[in-house]
Amino acid sequence: MIRRREFITLFGGAVGWPVGVMAQQSRMPVIGLLSGSSPGAIPHLMTAFRRGVADAGFIEGQNVEIDSRWADGRVDRLPEMAVELVRRQVALIAALGPPASLATKAVTNTIPIVFLSGGDVVKSGLVVSLNRPGGNATGVNLFTQAVENKKLDLLSKLLPARATLAFLLNPKNPAAEEKAKEMQDAARGRSQELRILGASTSDEIDAVFVRLVQERVAALVIMADQYFDDSMRAKFIALAARNAIPAIYGQREYAVEGGLISYGTNLAEAYRLTGNYAGRILGGAKPDDLPVLRPTKFEMVINLKTAKALGLDIPPGVLAIADEVIE
Repeated sequence: MIRRREFITLFGGAVGWPVGVMAQQSRMPVIGLLSGSSPGAIPHLMTAFRRGVADAGFIEGQNVEIDSRWADGRVDRLPEMAVELVRRQVALIAALGPPASLATKAVTNTIPIVFLSGGDVVKSGLVVSLNRPGGNATGVNLFTQAVENKKLDLLSKLLPARATLAFLLNPKNPAAEEKAKEMQDAARGRSQELRILGASTSDEIDAVFVRLVQERVAALVIMADQYFDDSMRAKFIALAARNAIPAIYGQREYAVEGGLISYGTNLAEAYRLTGNYAGRILGGAKPDDLPVLRPTKFEMVINLKTAKALGLDIPPGVLAIADEVIE
């Protein structure tokens, strides 16, 4: 026979324990999102990311929460932000961009990581291999080097054979040194003079354009870089127009907003794929079972209005391969 006090204790324990477990089980999983950009710079890309998560069965506010950390161009803040997400014990971390990916990988080897990164993700240590990533990370790897070489090729078709070109990179980008060497090798193979320039602040970008004019550089290739593309896009377009310097960029938004030519990966698709991998991992997939994806959708956009303002005639062969021509 159970005494009243024992019954209350047992009843209380029986009720209290399941309620706690049920609360823990019903709590929505949290995707920790880390980016060196700012939310206002890439709203359409975040829409694509959420669409990818939803395609895997998770809708923000219904059965998943997204806790975002934005560095607003200050990549030095990313390591601290990555630690914050780890301390919150999020279900996984979506690391958007090379700096965010490396910062996240440095602080956890247990929380799943879904990255969106350019460069060599094997050499940088994000994964062991593309097909079997190993460890806790997988994601989407952009064809950034193939894109940069193609940008150089496209721009050179618009200029005299001996024209001097410049390649602008962000020295704070983890892949900057490797990119500089590869681009210099590509230019040398084409007998093209290429000057490597660096800028990581707004003032340094101003100084670069002063130098381009002083040294009579014919045109500029701008490296695909999160800080450049998200924070400095309007500045690049304005400076190129003001100084009459033909330039080629990595995102279609540049050409749409007045830049001469853009050529690069379809970033909206890359963000969607990143979100889809995040959703699949929430659904039970393991990072090591998901091979690193490499988007194969590339797009070239030409702004003919800008070409006319610069006094450039776009060759018919280049126009013919454009995905979009803005007139």
